[in-house]
Amino acid sequence: MESYELIILGGGLAGMCAAVEAGEQGVNVRLLEKQDELGGSTVLSSGYMAFANTDMQAKAGIVDSTESLIEDMIEVGGGVNNKELVDVYGARQLETYQWLVEHGVEFRSLEAVSGHSVPRGHIIDPHQAIQSLYLRVKQLANVTIVFSAPAKRLLKNTNGRIDTVIYESEGKESKAIASNGVIITSGGFAKSEELLAQFAPQLKGALRIGGAGNQGDGIKMAWEHGAWAQDLPYLNGTYGFHPTAAGAVKSQGLAFYKGAIMVNQLGKRFVNESISYKLLGKAAFEQPDEISYQVWDQTVMDKSVFDDPLYDFELLKRRRLLYKADTLEELADCIDVPVEMLEETISKYNQGVQNGEDPEFGRKSLTHNYGKPTPIERAPFYAFESTVAMLATYAGIAVNAAAQVVTPYGEPIPGLFAAGEVTGGFHGAGYMTGSSLGKAAVFGRIAVQEALSNLPVK
Repeated sequence: MESYELIILGGGLAGMCAAVEAGEQGVNVRLLEKQDELGGSTVLSSGYMAFANTDMQAKAGIVDSTESLIEDMIEVGGGVNNKELVDVYGARQLETYQWLVEHGVEFRSLEAVSGHSVPRGHIIDPHQAIQSLYLRVKQLANVTIVFSAPAKRLLKNTNGRIDTVIYESEGKESKAIASNGVIITSGGFAKSEELLAQFAPQLKGALRIGGAGNQGDGIKMAWEHGAWAQDLPYLNGTYGFHPTAAGAVKSQGLAFYKGAIMVNQLGKRFVNESISYKLLGKAAFEQPDEISYQVWDQTVMDKSVFDDPLYDFELLKRRRLLYKADTLEELADCIDVPVEMLEETISKYNQGVQNGEDPEFGRKSLTHNYGKPTPIERAPFYAFESTVAMLATYAGIAVNAAAQVVTPYGEPIPGLFAAGEVTGGFHGAGYMTGSSLGKAAVFGRIAVQEALSNLPVK
């Protein structure tokens, strides 16, 4: 039987960070990837990572702190996040950013994104990040990656420690032993209709655009051995995708974080547009026929960010996904909402902006605690039909600060670790942009460090 010190299940960002960390520590490690390529849901993401006190922020004149980052995470998570996990993230995030830079991951720019009090959305090209880590892995003779090798079950040894992985490769069942531990980095269950029906029936109509391999395999394997689950009640889709996004082009735009408003097909606002886009998705799905539009003017359009996955509104226009009109009356006709209601909605909103108070929904910022709303008054006007997509689940198996998978009693399951989207407890009831890729990188490395510091039971 094959024998390694560590076995990693899944080659997204968490798995690849774990593989490089383990390889550089000199241990014999095997990574099993279910698909025929690396990346998982990482390469479908917008590429934001949430870091504080970086050199990029300093160059931009942005004053930030780890304390502010942690406070934002807890606030966005509704205070139900596992504080222990958030604190560890805070303690390790800057070091992780620097580690990624040292390993060739390119951070392109910085933006204000959902859930942050200052601009701290550090943007990567997810494909470039995965490939940089893969290039490093290929330099490490002690790390091997097997593609098209889905893990099926985990087994315990006679001492009750997880040490064996049953997996498929080239049409045959194989077994491999991991003396120091198994690290689950297999992603969520955005493509499992069985699990979504069980835990998120309210998202039946959401677009399905998660990673093809994200069927919840890792979660099931951990559950078999007594793992607890967290954050499942807070499952929500991601708002801001065009209805065609389930196809080849995953068009998304978050103009509301630059000053747009959201209206339903009655022409009415229905939510404070500055909150987490997971919560916006929940509110949008409660609208008549689940239809809503982002509406903005040229002032917001001028804030388009070239080649940004969330803010390139000009790209949406070039793709002919935006409605554009010289008057609100024409725009209302384009999107088939009552003219009088849309005009009244925008008039009321503009009055609130000028008075410094939104009487309907209490909007005070562009996103979270950052930025000032502007009136929607400068023609031309734009509308973007938007819906909710199940892109990532942000809920799953419970872990402690050492990335050990734990039981309902908080007791570690010997030999079993997890990192990335497969885990729960970190995000809580909301979602801060950049924290998913951030936690994947932070806890992917922690899992390895802890597995190697915990010697196996003989």
